Amino acid sequence: MRRREFIALLSGAAASPVLWPLAVCAQQPVMPVIGFLSPATADDLHDDRVNAFRRGLSDTGFVEGQNVAIEYR
Repeated sequence: MRRREFIALLSGAAASPVLWPLAVCAQQPVMPVIGFLSPATADDLHDDRVNAFRRGLSDTGFVEGQNVAIEYR
């Protein structure tokens, strides 16, 4: 066996086990994040506007904490 063939065989064998775990560990889908900007304070997060916002999201199939994250600022 020639030197180049040996090196090619050796590098191919070394790369195979390294690449398999990377293929198995595929990225998990990221939960979408919605930003809710309001001049209200943290105590006002249960007012009518926020509740209507949450109801509108749930009508379209998004439930806070299950399939969407909401950032209140």
